[in-house]
Amino acid sequence: MDHAVDVSGRTPLAPSADPAAAAGQALTTIGAHLIPAAATMACLGVDEDQWRRFTSHWESLRADPYAAERGTRRLRRHGRFVFSAPRRSFHLLPPATFVQPGDSNPLYIDVDRRFDPLTSYFVADPVVGAVLRMLGRLATGLDGSELWDVQVHPFRVIASGEAAGLPTPEGLHRDGVTLVSSLMVGRRNATGGESEVTDMDGNRLLATTLDEPGTLLLGDDRRTLHGVSPVRPLDPHTRARRDVLVVTYAPRCGSTTG
Repeated sequence: MDHAVDVSGRTPLAPSADPAAAAGQALTTIGAHLIPAAATMACLGVDEDQWRRFTSHWESLRADPYAAERGTRRLRRHGRFVFSAPRRSFHLLPPATFVQPGDSNPLYIDVDRRFDPLTSYFVADPVVGAVLRMLGRLATGLDGSELWDVQVHPFRVIASGEAAGLPTPEGLHRDGVTLVSSLMVGRRNATGGESEVTDMDGNRLLATTLDEPGTLLLGDDRRTLHGVSPVRPLDPHTRARRDVLVVTYAPRCGSTTG
């Protein structure tokens, strides 16, 4: 089970019957929030068979050559969408390089990275659509933009007895967006991988080890930093893996705000 430690020192929010509403409230006050797996599944309307098909996409990820240059074995794909808040709809954009603002990720300043695109099966998966609509609702609660640039990254980090897996080799960082999210898809033979969210001064707001599939970690990326500690195998003779879906939302240039 996932257990989040809120060390922000703020008064806890009153519980809400709507997990997404509670998440939105926490994002606007604390800046970070953890939605437990059962609540995430309820918000998404996902059953076990749908989730099982969704997780199978992680078997078709491709090597991240940029992470490999730094000794990290990481598999991923990348896709870009435009999300319309008024219509609660999204459409896929053509493949393009992935560029982060220079004041966000210190490892890849001015580096245009190109990854294998999302498969057509992934894009058509109803779970993906449900995730994008749920996160779109939360992003719109932080900023009234009507159109959003959405970056979608399915990740698999692999660790062995000889080399730890590094989910965030850059350490604590920002993505240069409004909303950043990490959905736990699965872990195998893994220890470590603690997720941490801090304020801009490095004061810890939330810490948790994503373990249960379906758990969703959220952060207001405009005013927080996030990072994940190394992953290591429980059995050093067998590889460990950590599968997550990272999705970010940023207002699209020219989008009007409410």
